Amino acid sequence: MPIIDIKVFKDELSPEQSRALIARITDAVTEVTSEKLREVTWVTVTEVKDGHWGVGGKAIGLPDVKAMIAS
Repeated sequence: MPIIDIKVFKDELSPEQSRALIARITDAVTEVTSEKLREVTWVTVTEVKDGHWGVGGKAIGLPDVKAMIAS
């Protein structure tokens, strides 16, 4: 049974976006493996607080990632 854990910043996704992400990830798993796995594919969306992520030895938050994307 596939178990997929997606980590995002706290409040990065709306409930609707989380539901869509779960559905699409499940679709991708079943396309690559077997439709029989749909009912046993577990997807979790874990929210991580700002400052509890690190890149290059530095704690970052959602504003830092948005700045990286913008540049």
